[in-house]
Amino acid sequence: MAISLEKGQRISLEKNGSGLDEICVGVNWGAIEKKGLFGGKKRVAVDLDASVGVFTADKQLAEVVYFGNLRNKGGEITHSGDDRTGDIDGDDGLDNEIITIKMSRLPAEADKVAVVLNSFQGQDFASIPFASIRLYEGSPTRVDNIIANYNIANEPKFNGSVSMVLGILYRHGSGWKFRAVGEPTSDRKLEQTLNTVAANYL
Repeated sequence: MAISLEKGQRISLEKNGSGLDEICVGVNWGAIEKKGLFGGKKRVAVDLDASVGVFTADKQLAEVVYFGNLRNKGGEITHSGDDRTGDIDGDDGLDNEIITIKMSRLPAEADKVAVVLNSFQGQDFASIPFASIRLYEGSPTRVDNIIANYNIANEPKFNGSVSMVLGILYRHGSGWKFRAVGEPTSDRKLEQTLNTVAANYL
């Protein structure tokens, strides 16, 4: 049964007592609903970008996987590609962007993997009706087992923020854990967001 994570909660990524070799990180978000000219409602596409930064134990950024670089050098991390609209027809329960991480194959210097979200067009998170992250076993086209869900409410404190730290995967002994973060930052660009991660969340 999937765990519904709360901000700050940590979970071990294990199955039957041993660490998972591979997980998918799926991110889902909604389009902004606005009033139409004649009193109706219309949905405006939202282009969010899910990305990961791989950090060493001394908080140095080693690699970045995002819509402009869909896999890392070793191929252990892959990105499904850029979604520029969100759920324009309402929540379909599917992920808009998926990042697959083969944790057992990550190089030894990869100590933490941060998952972040940036609003490409500057639409702030307070106006986006929903956003969520889920960790699961499977592939970008197949969900075998949902490990955890984490819903990010469109809180008033998100107003004006176009960047968010979703969560951190980190080594723990011989396995990995995940920490739900869900905090907005004042950054405007991915590079700035990853600098904030290194300074405040690792």
